[in-house]
Amino acid sequence: MDAWKRLGGFIGSHMAFVSPACVVLGVLFPDQFSVLKPAVTALFAFMTFQSSLSNTFGNLARVVRRPLPMLVSLALATVAMPCVACALATALFGTSPSLVCGIVLEYSVPVAVVSAMWTNMLGGDPALSLDTILVSTVAAPVTIPLTLHLLLGQVVEVDATRMMGEMAVSIALPALAGTALNDATRGRAARELSPVVAPAAKIALVLVILCNSTGVAPYVRALTPQLVGVAAFICAFAACGYALGLAAARALRRPHEQEVSMTYLVGMRNISAGAVIAGEYFPGEVMFPVVIGTLFQQVLAAGFGTALRRLGRAG
Repeated sequence: MDAWKRLGGFIGSHMAFVSPACVVLGVLFPDQFSVLKPAVTALFAFMTFQSSLSNTFGNLARVVRRPLPMLVSLALATVAMPCVACALATALFGTSPSLVCGIVLEYSVPVAVVSAMWTNMLGGDPALSLDTILVSTVAAPVTIPLTLHLLLGQVVEVDATRMMGEMAVSIALPALAGTALNDATRGRAARELSPVVAPAAKIALVLVILCNSTGVAPYVRALTPQLVGVAAFICAFAACGYALGLAAARALRRPHEQEVSMTYLVGMRNISAGAVIAGEYFPGEVMFPVVIGTLFQQVLAAGFGTALRRLGRAG
């Protein structure tokens, strides 16, 4: 058991190296790792369950009673970043409307489920993360079409039923199960069960990164100078998202746990949802800015995790 926990600790403390290695492997061997795709929803559900084991319904209620960090995170992720992305993308890539559309779509999708895993791994506020993810995902069938219509004039009908079903399986039900188990055991689940399953959750995160990275392989092999520019923009703008969440938390003088949560809530996007929408409703070129974010999102998450650990020790 000690070796098992040490494995989890090793993965968690070396994510700055593990994440880019997984991305490279996924791009180099897409056929081998794409076989994991049918398991991604189950992996997300397991990660959400493990993250929720340290939570309580009292904590969830606390976030609702004091919603400022959640509302600020949602405003930055859902309003500010799509608007700024649209303005910058139009200025830089305005000759290619499909690429501009893809960039705006990338930052219009809901907060990533995996942000809860990063929050839990770095000692963040699980209740704040889970509440914000739930609200962001529930609102997505309205916010995504509205954002695309207001910023680009695009008319998109999101399959609300399917999105809500996926949310229930990967977020709501496992989050409720983990929280209920911790409450029912009066905290024993957090103290005893969570440390045992935490290494498996970190392995699940590695598998998700590997699988998601395979979708980028065809685009990496067909790069043009313009697409390289788009990729560089996505990388820089994604980094700004993490930094914006951290800066907002510090401006609000939130405790370190909420700094961690807000960093990932503003910085991470549900790229899988964006890829589905791009594939169903738009030309193929729209897919590139959405999917290429997979190359950077987890690597940046690991880099900011290192910075947050240092801030936590300094604080």
